[in-house]
Amino acid sequence: MDRILVSACLLGQPVRYDGRAKDPGTDLLSRWQAEGRLVPICPEMAGGLPVPRPPAEIAPGATAADVLAGRAAIRTRAGLDVTAAFLTGAAAAVALARKTGCRFALLTEGSPSCGVQRVHAGRFDGETVPGAGVVTAALRAAGVKVFSTAQAAELAAELQQAEKPSD
Repeated sequence: MDRILVSACLLGQPVRYDGRAKDPGTDLLSRWQAEGRLVPICPEMAGGLPVPRPPAEIAPGATAADVLAGRAAIRTRAGLDVTAAFLTGAAAAVALARKTGCRFALLTEGSPSCGVQRVHAGRFDGETVPGAGVVTAALRAAGVKVFSTAQAAELAAELQQAEKPSD
């Protein structure tokens, strides 16, 4: 049975920057949790950040790949550089996925760590832009297939396909 690395906030854990959880918007998580598939992580907490914490965003115009390569930073609205914590969290997520055999991940959208298809634009104005967070980029580089909650049905199809008996 394939295991799924999952953002802890999607499982009701109050670990988001604002001290809240996030509604996953899908019933599939309940099923996967009952099946024992889910491996939760909050990469930002794994990186040493507290709850609550100031919101942080990848620098405007930069990508997760830029952050991972040391060419860009993740900062709070006040300008505090929190890049190191995000990189530590990304490394922890990759290590946990490897340790637990997770070939798939289900992460929350918009975050500078867990964003899958969209991240905040870096101006703290609520705007999002196409792109991935540093955890998503690191997991993908490690061969993990990453999905957002909006793609949960696609993940379910991947799991079903992966677990089909070979002919």
